[in-house]
Amino acid sequence: MARFLVIGATGLIGSRIAADLAGAGHRVVGAAREIGRAARRIPAIDWVRLDLATSRTEDWARLLPGIDAVVNCAGALQNGPADRLEETHHQGPRSLFAACRAAGVRRIVHVSAIGVDRATPTEFSRTKLAGDEALMASGLDWVILRPSVVLGDAAYGASALIRGLAALPVVPVMPGTAPLQPVTLDDVAATAIRFLDPGAPSHVVLELAGPETMSFTELVRRYRSWLGLAPAIELRLPAWLARALYRLGDFAARLGWRPAVRTTAQREIARGAVGDPSEWRRLSGIAPKPPTEVLARRPASVQEIWFARLYLLKPLVIASLALFWIGSGIASLGPGYERGRALLAPGLSDAVIPVVIVAGGIADLLIGIGIALRRTARPALVAGIVVSLLYAAAGTLFTPSLWLDPLAPLLKIAPVVALLLVALATLEDR
Repeated sequence: MARFLVIGATGLIGSRIAADLAGAGHRVVGAAREIGRAARRIPAIDWVRLDLATSRTEDWARLLPGIDAVVNCAGALQNGPADRLEETHHQGPRSLFAACRAAGVRRIVHVSAIGVDRATPTEFSRTKLAGDEALMASGLDWVILRPSVVLGDAAYGASALIRGLAALPVVPVMPGTAPLQPVTLDDVAATAIRFLDPGAPSHVVLELAGPETMSFTELVRRYRSWLGLAPAIELRLPAWLARALYRLGDFAARLGWRPAVRTTAQREIARGAVGDPSEWRRLSGIAPKPPTEVLARRPASVQEIWFARLYLLKPLVIASLALFWIGSGIASLGPGYERGRALLAPGLSDAVIPVVIVAGGIADLLIGIGIALRRTARPALVAGIVVSLLYAAAGTLFTPSLWLDPLAPLLKIAPVVALLLVALATLEDR
């Protein structure tokens, strides 16, 4: 059996390829930025924590001895606190290719994106094309795969957004979208594995486009039907509102989140995701399956419906919790200060009350800001639960009358804690 290095092995495509290779008895080294959960999920893979964007040639040189071929699936949609497109798509791969040449690892299967050779409207497509060209000039035995929108059992990015939109009672129709030829994850993974064979063709660029051409809205309709939901009302959004939503996604990205709706997605969708799969079929022998046929073979479970309904609720939950805690902190330190003094007066001394109010306000502000930032969201959510329970305990001890207050300040702690738990449960993207 062979030994393969899969880069980006925790992503939608990379995780499937790595799992399939390991399941076939091959030895697999999986490289990714974060590997903790993946290492527990697929222990048969030899996991290595290594970020392609920050990697150097010598980092890969340590991993490549004994490797027969490399699959590069690493990628990102848009620049942000944790994502750097030039480094991830171009500079990092260039270091990898140099290390492969030095180590004598000839064969590389490289996952790019459909249409980057025809237009580069964004930094995403520009850097993807630059990485492709660096590989073509490397002198290695390369295969470049350019998939369209990839659909599979797992969901991330656009495929997760499609599920989320399909579950809405009113489906927003974005202006300026072009046709798609979605491709199944099964076919993409099978193709990558087929071209890892040393006897397979090399120096080829293959467009992995499915046999059906449809609009984004039609694809959402098909997923809605798969979920067993009645046809939804479709609301065509005006261009200004669509732009506002994409920019809101950009703002969330600056905070470290990775929403599927961002301006990069807007420009890439406007370009479309269609191609000619004839060369793919000829060289691989794979007949791409229509996504709707694949969906029909696997009826949606209740878990799919839960995910679809929670997907777009998740950002709403995170945003509302962040605003709730930030607003509570501002109110405590500002216009609500005197009201707080009056509420605490029956149970606390005049010297202690200001300390309690200020400390509580600062804690609320820090929790709210922490929830808003992706890097600190988990500890902030846990802190929110702890502080909420402390508020309930302190209120019971010092101001028990608040349990009977018409505005129910203590009773409302229970739904706040429940919402914090929901946010924790849905925090992971993949």
